[in-house]
Amino acid sequence: MAALAAALLAVPGSALQAQPGGQSFDSYISTVAARARREGVSEATISRMLTGLTPNDKVIALDTQQPSRQSAPPAMSGYLAKHLGAGIVQRGKANYARMAGILPGIEQRYGVPAPVLFAIWGHETNFGSYTGDFDLNRSLATLAWEGRRRALFEGELIALLKMVDRGVPPSSLKGSWAGAFGYPQFLPSVYLRLAVDGDGNGDANLFSAADAIASIANYFRDAGWRPGQPWGVSASIPSGFNTAAYAPKLNAASCNSVYARHSQWKTVSEWRALGVQALAPIAGNVQTTLFQPDGPGTPAWLLTGNYRVILQYNCSNYYALSVGLLADEIAR
Repeated sequence: MAALAAALLAVPGSALQAQPGGQSFDSYISTVAARARREGVSEATISRMLTGLTPNDKVIALDTQQPSRQSAPPAMSGYLAKHLGAGIVQRGKANYARMAGILPGIEQRYGVPAPVLFAIWGHETNFGSYTGDFDLNRSLATLAWEGRRRALFEGELIALLKMVDRGVPPSSLKGSWAGAFGYPQFLPSVYLRLAVDGDGNGDANLFSAADAIASIANYFRDAGWRPGQPWGVSASIPSGFNTAAYAPKLNAASCNSVYARHSQWKTVSEWRALGVQALAPIAGNVQTTLFQPDGPGTPAWLLTGNYRVILQYNCSNYYALSVGLLADEIAR
C-alpha cells in the first residue's frame, strides 16, 4: 500500500498543466475570479487569495486514490473497537469537564446534548489535535479545476473568498486536502451558513473549542435534531427473529446503501410487541429503526431520527454509530 500511495503522489508536473478540453489552471482561475466579482467578492480578496496559485498534485493524488466501495461492509465490531478506545473517551471527558461552565447555555439554546457535540469534535479532529495543514484556497482551486466535481469545489472556493471578505484571517485557512477545516471540519459554505460565536467575543472561530461546539450544535439544530430524544438505544432481539421481514421498502434519495441496512420504522412499543426490547430508557411512542449490522446474535440498536441527523454530518453507519456510542461514554 505504501508503494501504491507513493506512485499516486508522484504525479508529473506536466500532467497538471491543462485538463482535458484544454483549459489551463491559470485560465480556469480567471473564470473563478470573474464569478467571484459577480457574487460581490472584493477585488482585494480576489487578488490576495487567487494571485499566484498553482495546482497541488498531492491533492489530486489523494482525491483519486479514495477507496472504492466494498461489496460487503466490514464488521461493525472491529470499527467500534478501533474508534472507541479508552484514550478518546478520556480526552472527551476531560474536555467536557473543562468546558462545563458554558455547556448548559449551548444545550439550552440549540437543544442538542453536549456529549453528542463532543463526540463529533472527537471523531473529526481528536479534539483539535489534528486539523490539517493544506492551504484551503489552493486545495479547493485544484479540485475544482480537476473537474470531476467542479460544481461542488468551485462553490466552496467562492465561499472561502466570502469568508475572507467577512473578516476571517487567510492565515487561519488551513485544513484537510478536501477543503474542510477547524475543529468540526466544516466546509466553507457550511461555515458561512452555520458557524456561530460560542464564547461571546464577537467572532466565529472554528479553532476555538467554544465556537466549534456551538457551531456543531447549530448544524444539528438546522438538520432537525429532536430535543429530548436519544440518538438510539441498544436492543435485544429474540432468538430466531426474522429481521429480513422488516427490511425497508423504499429507496432513500441519497446514501441509500447506508439507510438500506436499517429496518422499517416502528415505535418502540411496536418493536416490544414483536419481542425486540429496548435496553435503555426511551419513550414507547418514539419512532425507531432496528439496526443489527453484524448479523444474528450480535449487538443491535433501535435508532431514532436523531441518528439520521448524525448521518447528515457524515453519511456512514460506522461514523454515526461510533459518534452515538462515544457520546454515551462521555456522558457517563
